[in-house]
Amino acid sequence: MTRGTLEVLLVDASKLKDTDFIGKMDPYVVIQFGNQKRKSTVARGDGKAALWNEKFTFDVEYPDNIKDEHQQYKLNITIMDKDRFSRDDFVGESTIYVTDVLSLGVKNGTSDIRTSKYRVVLQNKTYSGEIRMGVSFTRKKGDDEAKYLGGWKHTRNNY
Repeated sequence: MTRGTLEVLLVDASKLKDTDFIGKMDPYVVIQFGNQKRKSTVARGDGKAALWNEKFTFDVEYPDNIKDEHQQYKLNITIMDKDRFSRDDFVGESTIYVTDVLSLGVKNGTSDIRTSKYRVVLQNKTYSGEIRMGVSFTRKKGDDEAKYLGGWKHTRNNY
């Protein structure tokens, strides 16, 4: 099992479907990788064109040999509109598949997807705007020299 850090750069969003009838919406983003979740700050008053420029990190354990070739590692991105007096509104969602970034990072030590635009869709899969994000993976230093067995670190050194 190789360990490392997945870093996500949340840049901005554009052409979002406005959920507020009066004033501009206040969007924020929830990013989920496996059971880990991160939440951006609220882009107050940014409306359809939100700007964040925030970085988030996720701990990753990537198997040395993937037995299930169909197993996909992905980031689930949900954009919400922060409301003061009612429940927050769903603005849209996107998915970024990061399996290739992880496998290249395991092999080369680091790998990335440059900042790119991703489609934001509603639950019925209709277009709802775009979000710009970048993703990188860095293998934990020393992970090629040590293996973790049942929570214990086993090195190649013989004592």
